[in-house]
Amino acid sequence: MAIIETEATLHEAHRDNHTHRDVNGGWLRPAVFGAMDGLVSNLALMTGVAGGAVGQQTIVLSGLAGLAAGAFSMAAGEYTSVASQRELVEAELDVERRELRKHPKDEEAELASLYESRGVEPGLAREVARQLSRDPEQALEIHAREELGIDPGDLPSPTVAAVSSFGSFALGALLPVLPYLLGAGSLWPAVLVALLGLFLCGAVVARVTARSWWYSGLRQLALGGAAAGVTYALGSLFGTAVG
Repeated sequence: MAIIETEATLHEAHRDNHTHRDVNGGWLRPAVFGAMDGLVSNLALMTGVAGGAVGQQTIVLSGLAGLAAGAFSMAAGEYTSVASQRELVEAELDVERRELRKHPKDEEAELASLYESRGVEPGLAREVARQLSRDPEQALEIHAREELGIDPGDLPSPTVAAVSSFGSFALGALLPVLPYLLGAGSLWPAVLVALLGLFLCGAVVARVTARSWWYSGLRQLALGGAAAGVTYALGSLFGTAVG
């Protein structure tokens, strides 16, 4: 077993083994959600249409239409959602900025009280609050983190969310259509490719979560397969009724 001999080496070992993944980034959630949504929704759409005993051309056209409509819808929805959230946060930051400008002593006392409530000695808490409040931007950042639970310098980007949603949805939705575009003449190759894609997506997601890759993959496979099975049954039912 290796022995850490110096304090510097200890600090380096701690630094190298105490890093965290980015859990606040604006790309991960929309990218993962977009890929899963693209796969499940387009697979379900295509199986539902196929259940109605329609021609291959109709199934492919439905898949391509679902890809385009879903990708644009996801991008627009993510952009609007993240932009609205960001605007709300910025409005709250403006409120805090005005308070710091109009009532700096009250805000400093509020910060000192917060540190006291966390166990810091009153005198030390007041001194820490005084020193941190000397820089208005630093004070704003600290108040935002303590009171709002946000980092003003790490707000999600609406553009990043929209682009990642569009691309990931389109990529996921393309998988069920791809076998048809490559010459497949039945639904089953599309279903198998889509289910494999769902399993792989779930396994990849496990890389940034605490779940095992096989559990995450099987979970996505089961959910997507269930959705495809239900829509196929509904398509067969309604197709027979309409026919």
